[in-house]
Amino acid sequence: MLGVGLIGYGYWGPNLARNFSLQPDCRLVSICELKPDRSELAARTYPAVKTTSDYHDLLKDEDIHAVLIATPVSTHFELARDAILAGKDVLVEKPLTRTLAEAIDLNRLAEEQGRILAVDHTFLYTGAVQKIKEIIEARELGQILYIDSVRINLGLFQPDVNVIYDLAPHDLSIVCHLIPQDPVSVRAMGVCHTNIGVENMAYLHLDYADGLIAHFHFSWLSPVKIRRTIIGGTNKMIVYDDLEATEKVKIYDKGIVVRDGDVNAIYKARVDYRTGDMVAPKLAHREALNTEANHFLSCLKTRTRPIADGWAGLRVMRILEAGHLSIKKNGTQIRLEEL
Repeated sequence: MLGVGLIGYGYWGPNLARNFSLQPDCRLVSICELKPDRSELAARTYPAVKTTSDYHDLLKDEDIHAVLIATPVSTHFELARDAILAGKDVLVEKPLTRTLAEAIDLNRLAEEQGRILAVDHTFLYTGAVQKIKEIIEARELGQILYIDSVRINLGLFQPDVNVIYDLAPHDLSIVCHLIPQDPVSVRAMGVCHTNIGVENMAYLHLDYADGLIAHFHFSWLSPVKIRRTIIGGTNKMIVYDDLEATEKVKIYDKGIVVRDGDVNAIYKARVDYRTGDMVAPKLAHREALNTEANHFLSCLKTRTRPIADGWAGLRVMRILEAGHLSIKKNGTQIRLEEL
């Protein structure tokens, strides 16, 4: 029986508590929450679970083998570091840390201490993303040419991070999961329309060595909610719409065929359009966070790396930091090798 402790019972903490408490061979031992009203809610919801306002109580508890962290980004590094040093395995809400340097230190510490460090990149455990990865690995799309993604909604404004740090980890974790190589450079533009001093709308652009480009639009200031990604390949294309109830993934047998011709006739486009069928594959419909919780606990038992381990979280952090730096430099191209 694995015991877990949860730090943070605000927005995301209740979801972690519910899914881990439902796992076989797992017991939710304790919940740490600073706000009295949220702590009281946790106590009413889980009367058999201990509650505390001091996270050190969880670190000293020998019945707790792993700590789940669902707190503001600025606290992730300290809480995860202390948990690892206390001999606990750790699952941290995204993004892994506030800075790239903290992410590097945390991964090195976890390896030195022999602890498992995982990041809560929940979308990697959805049936949709699992199916897309299967399709790409089977080379059905051919060479990936571009990724175009939009994740916009109205709110939830964060006081300590901008919209890229809040929303981009979802899409970046997916892209890093699907594309083995890292981008060579990042460009970003963002704007703040409020008095809290963080960008609430941003555009992020990634360039890869093989010509692949990935472009993302993030916003807290949209009248509609959109979560859509298009992946274009030389053979087929995918539209992934997370808000679709039944057909989240659609595979289009569409594209172009460029015909050889007179190289001197540069003004004559020699392009044919190819249009075939659309297929919506069957997807697994298990709750992603439930799948993630089960996977994390299995990794704890077998001492194997999770799909979204700390190093996967670091790949995302490197792009986030490059994007943040690019915004501060008015969209200047930032090469990842320079970070």
